[in-house]
Amino acid sequence: MTSTVPDERTGTPVLSLSLPAQPVNVAVIRQAMGGIAESLEMPAAVLADINMAVTEACTNVILHAYPDGDGRVEVDVRPQDSQVVVVVRDNGSGFKPRPVQKDSSWRLGLPLIAALSDGLEVTSGPDGNGTIVSMTFELS
Repeated sequence: MTSTVPDERTGTPVLSLSLPAQPVNVAVIRQAMGGIAESLEMPAAVLADINMAVTEACTNVILHAYPDGDGRVEVDVRPQDSQVVVVVRDNGSGFKPRPVQKDSSWRLGLPLIAALSDGLEVTSGPDGNGTIVSMTFELS
């Protein structure tokens, strides 16, 4: 489930995870991010932002991607020059805009991710199913 590739700063994932989309695995993903942060000598503040953003993205997968049952959350981490790109992906029902409700305080996931990251892109999977959340973080 975990694949580690030497850091050549070429865009090749340093870490690729594919885990069941269950709440317990968010902690596993955060732990793996800690190991990557250490190997990249990432500043603590950057790791904190990445962990919060990745937690939000993974929570979105767990809560919304698989309404009918089991599925997987996939996470890739790629260093690129002075940045690290983290991609959270699912093969679920895809991102569907929802009407804003009066009590929408719980709908802060994507705006929070956007605020924590230096770049955010949300796209549909190649076949129209699933969602790909790509987050870029400056290492300096």
